[in-house]
Amino acid sequence: MPLIVQKYGGSSVANAERIKNVARRIAQAKDKGNQVVVVVSAMGDSTDELIKLAYQVSQHPSDRELDVLLSTGEMVSSTLLAMALHGMGYNAISLSGAQAGIQTDTAYSQARIRQVESKRVVKELEKGNIVIVAGFQGITEAMDITTLGRGGSDTTAVALAASLGAEVCQIYTDVDGVYSADPRLVPEAYQLTEIGCEEMLEMASYGAKVVHPRAVELGELFNIPILVASSFTDSPGTLIHGGVSMEVRNKVRSIAYNLDVAKVTVVGVPDRPGIAAAIFQPLAAAGISVDTIVQNASINNITDLTFTVTKDQLNRAMQVAEPIARSIGARECTSDSRLGEVSIIGTGIKSTPGYAARMFGALSEQGINIQLITTSDIRITCIINEAQVKDAVRILHRVFEPEAKK
Repeated sequence: MPLIVQKYGGSSVANAERIKNVARRIAQAKDKGNQVVVVVSAMGDSTDELIKLAYQVSQHPSDRELDVLLSTGEMVSSTLLAMALHGMGYNAISLSGAQAGIQTDTAYSQARIRQVESKRVVKELEKGNIVIVAGFQGITEAMDITTLGRGGSDTTAVALAASLGAEVCQIYTDVDGVYSADPRLVPEAYQLTEIGCEEMLEMASYGAKVVHPRAVELGELFNIPILVASSFTDSPGTLIHGGVSMEVRNKVRSIAYNLDVAKVTVVGVPDRPGIAAAIFQPLAAAGISVDTIVQNASINNITDLTFTVTKDQLNRAMQVAEPIARSIGARECTSDSRLGEVSIIGTGIKSTPGYAARMFGALSEQGINIQLITTSDIRITCIINEAQVKDAVRILHRVFEPEAKK
């Protein structure tokens, strides 16, 4: 009997009627002769509401207790979905992340899955049950509840699919699939029928919110195709797969953007061995994730070093970087939180010259100043003023859309 894993996002289970709609979709999959495992997110904005409540009762809620609190959101939606299926005459059981065998490390609020011990899930499937698993959560070796960070339910679903040997992981959300750009910004953006994991990982890492980057990484690692589709329509969706793109002639597949960018610049840094380590080792120890790093050419053995972080980590990054700057003899430490980034992404970029020039030229013609540039084999990213990001997305889509559709 084929096994499928489905995941439904928070908007798909935001209220009782939507939960019933999801139950009907699950029932259809079961009626086709499949074993079905379902991963669900918390209802609507309930995670945000729980966070707000936590800070109303405590200015500094402990990481452990906050994870226990936030894990309840997925438990609510999973139990309600099981009840809806019972009402339709189907056998279903809800399981917490711990009951489903999601074992993690101890990094509260951003835990990583160490392994999935899926014996309980298999046992319930053998009984003929539809298994509903609370996403976004797991348990440590010491039996403490952890959460996987925003978008963690996607990761739960792909991890379960890999552990159970599912042929595909179906992620249902409030969009029809993966688009060439955000259709809310670019009305002419078009849906992709398929995309490679490498391209999707770059898109997800640089702003596309349709699927979490860690889920894509797992899909590529364990060769699990991921279908992204709407839970509200019968759209065929977009298949994310590990193979070579079926449309290799397409150079730029998408335009991605991200408004969650801030930068820190350490000005007047002595240019000598060990300085970079002195700055970035303490940042890593503080749990601060650094993205782009740029160091200017040294003049008289003095340079400037700039790095980017997410906006919510800027204050902590400055708290770490400022005393380091003083200790190494740097002149000052400055920051800017009014930034964003725009990227062109496609596997064809690495084999064809001229894409950077076209991108920079298009932005220049519109008076958009580029502050930092970062690249990979299949991506070019420009960091610019956040107020100009949306215009940049529209401009670049117009420049590269005709080529991508050829």
